[in-house]
Amino acid sequence: MASANSLTLSTVTTPFKSKYFRNSQHLRLISRSRASYSSSTREISLKSRSSFDVATVPISCKNRFDFLPRCGISSNDFPTETKKSFGEWVEFAGEALSTAFPIWVSLGCLLGLMRPSAFNWVTPDLSIVGLTITMLGMGMTLTLDDLRGALKLPKELFTGFVLQYSIMPLSGFLISKLLNLPSHYAAGLILVGCCPGGTASNIVTYIARGNVALSVLMTAASTVTAVIMTPLLTAKLAKQYITVDALGLLMSTLQVVLLPVLAGAFLNQYFQKLVKIVSPVMPPIAVGTVAILCGYAISQNASAILMSGQQVVIASCLLHISGFFFGYLFSRLLGIDVASSRTISIEVGMQNSVLGVVLATQHFGNPLTAVPCAVSSVCHSIIGSVLAGIWRRGAPKQLQD
Repeated sequence: MASANSLTLSTVTTPFKSKYFRNSQHLRLISRSRASYSSSTREISLKSRSSFDVATVPISCKNRFDFLPRCGISSNDFPTETKKSFGEWVEFAGEALSTAFPIWVSLGCLLGLMRPSAFNWVTPDLSIVGLTITMLGMGMTLTLDDLRGALKLPKELFTGFVLQYSIMPLSGFLISKLLNLPSHYAAGLILVGCCPGGTASNIVTYIARGNVALSVLMTAASTVTAVIMTPLLTAKLAKQYITVDALGLLMSTLQVVLLPVLAGAFLNQYFQKLVKIVSPVMPPIAVGTVAILCGYAISQNASAILMSGQQVVIASCLLHISGFFFGYLFSRLLGIDVASSRTISIEVGMQNSVLGVVLATQHFGNPLTAVPCAVSSVCHSIIGSVLAGIWRRGAPKQLQD
């Protein structure tokens, strides 16, 4: 029998008891057995799944529900039956698809290799549209203030920019020489090495516990400057292998990279409500575009890849391993913290391979030039994901603190 200052649960209806005590952070119900919960403020004896008696609840209250806040139990302790809205489900699905992007890209390339006819519907014009939408989505993650901040180029950002456009182009050139690649493969490898950082690097940076803000700014900086850097470096390093239309590369990069990114940043700056509605579907669209365009590039040259594809895979893997390794090494040697060094490594190692596919398809006569770009997309996705998984196990000290 409870005392005068006690409250028996018989005064509380069964639905309320079940809903509250089964979910409360303060009580634990062990089904089909007797259990006891005791603390300095209350002792509750649970006799069965459906019946409860409170031995002592040292409280005084005028109303039977007044005891809840006074016993140190906040309204947050009550279970809240929240259901995800349609937009939240779309965002959740988009994040899940984006996280598994290496799988989708690998499946796209495998389908292009085994069933080339599956990509007969893809045309060069559709490739441009797909890449433009992808870059627009990337621009929506930025604001014009972010881009202005990128132009200031602090130490980490400047280091990443220099490493991005030195390690990868030179690695592509040297690996082509080392493996004695055919001219079309060599030109394609150099082209992808001269491309800016890829949008997938932001996701991988997040998984690796890197500096996500720095990753976004680095991607923006390398993408905006790609209008000049990609045509210039490609023409300089690949001209001995193939004729390079530097002006054509410049105009294409301007069309499918710079303008969409600026448009996306403008929308994010001044039309945030619209961006909030559209942005959840942009990551899966980007992943799907990458998978389709890479599968298309593979399908166009499936027979040649089956004959000499091993050489291209090795070259692409070496290219991206070089970017990841030297990006991290030089960053640490320059005194940059661990989280930012991881970010720079990922940004340097992961390229916008889809841009390489589109540029190679449009401006190089031999369709095999696009093959290293497509294979590169799979290689850097897998290597980057593995590296992120390893780094995620050990968070940098500044993040742990």
